[in-house]
Amino acid sequence: MTVIKTIALIPAAGMGKRMGASINKQYLHLDGMPIVARTIAVFEQSPLIDAIYLVIPADEIPYCRQHVVEACGFRKVVAIVAGGRERQNSVMNGLAIMREHVSDDDIVLIHDGVRPLITEKLLQESIDIARSGDGAVVAVPAKDTIKTVANGIVTGTPDRETLWHAQTPQAFRFGVIYAAHRAAESGNFMGTDDAALVERSGGRVRIVRGDYRNIKITTPEDLVLAEAFLASGTERGGIV
Repeated sequence: MTVIKTIALIPAAGMGKRMGASINKQYLHLDGMPIVARTIAVFEQSPLIDAIYLVIPADEIPYCRQHVVEACGFRKVVAIVAGGRERQNSVMNGLAIMREHVSDDDIVLIHDGVRPLITEKLLQESIDIARSGDGAVVAVPAKDTIKTVANGIVTGTPDRETLWHAQTPQAFRFGVIYAAHRAAESGNFMGTDDAALVERSGGRVRIVRGDYRNIKITTPEDLVLAEAFLASGTERGGIV
């Protein structure tokens, strides 16, 4: 019987200009640990995860290896891969390296390096859906009314009941997501997330209802909010 592996692919190659810090946002500390280290720790500690691939700007790989992976004693990190120009390119770089070591039926969880408050429950639900379908995306229903706008003028008000905010992880069988990325690359298509590439290829991606605390830390306000979640004890995943 073939053993299906589950691999985390964590892109953390962004520059984080909106944070306004002197270092890239993934290395800012959240309650005493670099944000990216807190994210990795969730997957490191999870019995669901067999291996972790990190995608980091090429010139930061030595720093990340020394000050994050080795300093925290992460044993599941099997590769640190150089990122690309855009997030989609970075994910493809990771998938290309991973290809030598996985089967088409192995599960890949693609998760933002600066989204450290993910829970074990969402990992399990994402994996379960990806095993039997084309993919899963963690998302939460939109709370606010959304407007479509052109040149500063409102052009429409979509039905809020149909709108969800996509988060990560996004989970797929390796063969599905690798083929979707290859098709996007050959077609010069740039999507806003990995699920969009699978959708473009005709795949049916299912929603995993997420958690509003599973925030992506991109601004100083996000960092304050994440610190508050940790201080209040409402954060259930990773190292508290």
